[in-house]
Order: sequence, then structure tokens, then C-alpha cells
Amino acid sequence: MALDFTAIDFETANSSGASACAVGLARVRGGRVVATAAWLIKPPAGHDHFAPINVGIHGIHPEHVTNAPSWSEQLARLTAFAGADVLVAHNAGFDMSVLRRACAATGDECPPYRYLCSVQVSRKTYALASYRLPLVAAEAGCSPFAHHDALADAVACAEITIDCARRAGVDDVHALAAHLGVRVSQIATEPAERAVA
Repeated sequence: MALDFTAIDFETANSSGASACAVGLARVRGGRVVATAAWLIKPPAGHDHFAPINVGIHGIHPEHVTNAPSWSEQLARLTAFAGADVLVAHNAGFDMSVLRRACAATGDECPPYRYLCSVQVSRKTYALASYRLPLVAAEAGCSPFAHHDALADAVACAEITIDCARRAGVDDVHALAAHLGVRVSQIATEPAERAVA
């Protein structure tokens, strides 16, 4: 067994889970980040309003995604990068809901990824006042990074998970979950939205 997984982070244009506007990915093989990828996404129609609060968080504006691939166009790229890996995300419920809801909004089939939440893993590993990504990353020994940049967040999530596995003395995400008493869950798909005539 080896510590292999893909860390993922989405940024959204507004409060809709379907409004993905950026994704960052970090592939881990043998407990090391070996590849990264990130790109902007044009959110699905009807979910493409950029709320000022979201723009203030991640700095992505509507004009930045004008020529970006649509959700449907980028989904194959995402799945090609992640392959059959377990996905790991910091507050994974949010990122998995983006995958589910954006697929539901576009009618794409949602890949049934298995996933692990690095917040849950962190809570079982570190004694911190807060488990926000920058604070956990600092405890894991990561260098300071641009929080809410999708790629930087994905890499930080990967490094946290690697550190937690090292501290637990395990070399597999399933063994890490079992050791800490957390679950590797699976995405439950949602039905596609239906257009109303």
C-alpha cells in the first residue's frame, strides 16, 4: 500500500453549490505531491452570478471566466487528473457538494468518488483552537500560502493529510481513516435539474 490520493479544492461564484468558478488539484503518490493542476471554470447557467462576498474571498471576477471551460467541458479533465483516487478536501462536504450540484445543474453524470475530509483528520491529529486551513497547514509545517487560491488550498490539504498519516504511522488513506476513526465516504449523486417549460 502507498499513500496515494488527490487533494481537491473548489472556489464558487456565489452561495450556490453549483457555481464552481475554479478548481485546484494535487496528486499524491507515495506520500509526496507529484503533480498539480488548476484552472478557472465558467459556472453553469443560472448559477453564474458572482456575489461580492465570494469575489472578496477569492478575487475571481466574472470577466476572468469569460473564456474558461464550462463545467461540462472541464469535468473530463478533472476526472482524468484524479483517476480512481480517493479525493481529499478540507471541509470535504462543501467540495463534494460542488461536484454533485454542478453536475446536477448541467445534467452531467457525477463521478462516484470516494472522499476523505482533512478537517476531520486534523481534529483527530492536532490540538488547535481552530481548524481553518491556514492554521492547520501551519501546524503541519507548510509554508504560508495564498488562502482561497484553489491550487494553494489543494496543495495545503495534501500536505496536511501527508503529515497526519506520518504522525499516525500509516501509509494509506483508508488506514489513516481507520486509525483515526473517521470515514472514507462516497459521493451520493443528485438528480439532474429539469428545465421548466
